[in-house]
Amino acid sequence: MTETLQLTLAYILDLIIGDPRQLPHPVKGMGWAIGKIEAFLRGMIQDTEDRRQRTEKFEKIAGISLVMIIVGSTYGLFYVINSLFTVYYSVPTLLIMIYLTSTTLATRGLIESVRSVITALNDDDIEGARERLSHIVGRNTERLQRDAISKAAIETLAENASDGIVAPLFYFAIGGLPLAMAYKAINTIDSMVGYKNERYRNFGWAGARLDDIANYIPARITGLLIVIASFIVSPSLSTLQSSLKTMLSDGGNHPSPNSGVPQAAMAGALCVRLGGPMYYGEILMEKPYIGVEKSGVRAQGSDDSGLLSAPEKAISIVAVTSVLGLAVAIILQYLRVTI
Repeated sequence: MTETLQLTLAYILDLIIGDPRQLPHPVKGMGWAIGKIEAFLRGMIQDTEDRRQRTEKFEKIAGISLVMIIVGSTYGLFYVINSLFTVYYSVPTLLIMIYLTSTTLATRGLIESVRSVITALNDDDIEGARERLSHIVGRNTERLQRDAISKAAIETLAENASDGIVAPLFYFAIGGLPLAMAYKAINTIDSMVGYKNERYRNFGWAGARLDDIANYIPARITGLLIVIASFIVSPSLSTLQSSLKTMLSDGGNHPSPNSGVPQAAMAGALCVRLGGPMYYGEILMEKPYIGVEKSGVRAQGSDDSGLLSAPEKAISIVAVTSVLGLAVAIILQYLRVTI
């Protein structure tokens, strides 16, 4: 079986089953290992006031060690698995490889999570929408009203279209299952220790920087795919122009060097303004705005056709983006094999 067929079947499997809790998932193992190794490395650091600068240096070294251990061992483990399953080919190994590849993708999980937030909003269940949103965003959702909840859902859709769909497809295309899993390890490290708070400012520095590097190309591919997908969903030259123009002008309006690109493409496609001030815990962060809100169009309102709310249209755009991402991955795989 070619890697192209493996990836295609894995993409379909993810759409069908998502991430069922009853099945083992590599990311859970990565999370367990990160927690254990973090505890071990921190236990080796003596944190005293008179050695504060030295402690901060050791925390950075420990964080670099964590990244090297987790990413290196993940790549090595799945390189061995991939090699063995390729040599000892059978129906069971085929199914296992397809499943493992599907665990690197999150198309169904992302869309279902955001759709549950939209459903609560449509039912006027603001508290329910806030609670469901809190599971997929890092910000404080307790203060958010209807329009802000919708915009947060759109932002996480656009950002995770890169992290959870296009990036894994991209890394599988250029390096197979081992590289796709290594990317998931980097992403998991960043989600667990990549916070800019007192505990992780130094320890999580290496993980956060490596995540920025790993997502640089996929985020920009995702932005372009969202531009194309927005035209497919709403065949209008103005939609295409607005999405592309906003991506180019506002893609840098984000603390992350990558997240703003797909968010800006989505904001332009929907004619909404994303970003702005938001709370993380009790801390207010003054983030720049992304996009310009078209007169008469709100994040929870209808698009120009009056048929879809902006978040519902965003889901359609991400669904098309995922298909385009698969097509790009197949092309990259072909080029890797033939060149």
